[in-house]
Amino acid sequence: MQLERSDLAPDTLTVAAGRPPREHDAPVNAPIVLSTTYHETRAPVAGDRIYARGSNPTWDPFEEALGALEGADLPALVFGSGLGAAAAALSLVPTGGAVIMPRHAYAGSISLAADLAAQGRFELRTVDIADTPAVLAELDALAARFDAGQVMLWLESPTNPMLEVAELSVLTDAAHATGAVVVADNTFNTPIVHRPLESGVDVVLHSVTKWLAGHSDVVLGALITSDAALRDRLLAHRTLHGAIAGPFEVWLALRGLRTLALRMERSQGTAASLALRLADHPAVRRVRYPGLPSDPGHERAAAQFNGFGGIVSIELDDVATADALVAAVRLWLPATSLGGVESLVERRRRQPAEPVTVPEALVRLSVGIENPEDLWADLDSALRVAAGPRDGGL
Repeated sequence: MQLERSDLAPDTLTVAAGRPPREHDAPVNAPIVLSTTYHETRAPVAGDRIYARGSNPTWDPFEEALGALEGADLPALVFGSGLGAAAAALSLVPTGGAVIMPRHAYAGSISLAADLAAQGRFELRTVDIADTPAVLAELDALAARFDAGQVMLWLESPTNPMLEVAELSVLTDAAHATGAVVVADNTFNTPIVHRPLESGVDVVLHSVTKWLAGHSDVVLGALITSDAALRDRLLAHRTLHGAIAGPFEVWLALRGLRTLALRMERSQGTAASLALRLADHPAVRRVRYPGLPSDPGHERAAAQFNGFGGIVSIELDDVATADALVAAVRLWLPATSLGGVESLVERRRRQPAEPVTVPEALVRLSVGIENPEDLWADLDSALRVAAGPRDGGL
């Protein structure tokens, strides 16, 4: 029996999509297939499995489930990493074209685009993605110089780690009016919070490593589109460049996906509670979280999203205080990455690839699923320890 995906809520799809056929004695969960090659028993036809670099039965249920979650007409494409997926997406830009990218975004995407631009593959323009007039002006300027299909608008909203919120539909419509292709990194929101295809975006990107897999034990990426021609091009890139995922990792990611809605509910609820408390904390100079009514992106996020995510960024007085906070926590884990069941804390500018416009003393919090009061007690205690030597205590 085939599910009518349009009748199911996203939290149901996380559990129900990508299941094997209901046959007598068949497994409820899709098995792992480790074979690298497949039997050839007849004349080949389109869609045949030939070799595991092109196809693997273990990818199919994950790709079906993620495509359904994002509201796509086609299955997703899984990649060996989020950056591998980003490379495939950027391959859609023809040589000599141009890319508009947020000045604050996943550092890997920015670094990759900058490297390709330095090689002469395309022009790279970075913008404040929350400044709609500035983005529209950049689109118009490039439209005067490039033909349709030569420009890509790369969206990330909220941005990493500044949590700026873009007007997705407005920017997407404007980009399409100039003939640009639009890619949206939806890693922070996940399809539980927002589905960019519904805003007209052409291709959605995920670092599956983060919220989707959710347990900090696999490195994967994915692209989703409802455009068959674009999907064919992305599939060809994955196959020819060997940017493929191991079947065991994809199986783990599908297992993690089953609890995505529950994990996001917990993380978002705790993040909102922590953001409110942090906003009143004497050691915190500024809190960045779209769920706060005082946040510059709050109204846009409330209008576009079904929630505010599980990432909170805070600015402290100086680098020494920020580093002292990270050193003082006991429950929060000082580590990069995000979206796992465990709560992580990191001063982002310690990463060499982070843009210089990110404040030196900004600390990013990835909120996990631990008890909210335990997380707050640890964070509050660490903040007081970090600020104490400089002002005599709080």
